[in-house]
Amino acid sequence: MIFSSALIENAVNEFAKLPGIGKKTALRLVLHLLKQETAQVEQFGDVIARMRQQIQFCKVCHNVSDAEVCSICSSHSRQKQVVCVVESIRDVMAIENTQQFNGLYHVLGGIISPIDGIGPDQLNIHSLVERVQYQGVEEVIMAVSPTIEGDTTIYYLSKKLKEFPVKITTIARGIAFGGELEYADEMTLARSISNRLPLENYVQNK
Repeated sequence: MIFSSALIENAVNEFAKLPGIGKKTALRLVLHLLKQETAQVEQFGDVIARMRQQIQFCKVCHNVSDAEVCSICSSHSRQKQVVCVVESIRDVMAIENTQQFNGLYHVLGGIISPIDGIGPDQLNIHSLVERVQYQGVEEVIMAVSPTIEGDTTIYYLSKKLKEFPVKITTIARGIAFGGELEYADEMTLARSISNRLPLENYVQNK
């Protein structure tokens, strides 16, 4: 692309760094902002900057939060004895959108993947074990994507938790093998959570 303004070019290059945004889309976004009032663009930039500066990660579940403890963990209406283990923050959002789960979450921050250099020490596993050990957790739902890496992670977690009197279940595999939770439609995901299975049943079917 040839630009008549270095300022436009720089703005386009920054937008193009976002996932799924190519140069043409970036240019459309920049030109759209040029049509807006200066105050609106300044507000847009300020909101993004404040989000990045002030966002926190919940000290309990590692979800994004505006405070030290997220609104889900601090809610009095949630079932605190049930914890749903997920890979990422996006999975929390996907499950919350189903409005079919009323427990708490635990965000691992990824899955065990030796080929990518990700081992158990890089994930939020120790804090999960502490929650099960000290916070009265009765059920842990493994809502991890049904990939080889996901199954490896589930197996590892089950070994870490086997010494505690906690029920371990996994979501029903209505999601295709190799699928990602965040891309599953809400009805399928809700059904997978509602029809969750004891972990040993899932292992036997592998």
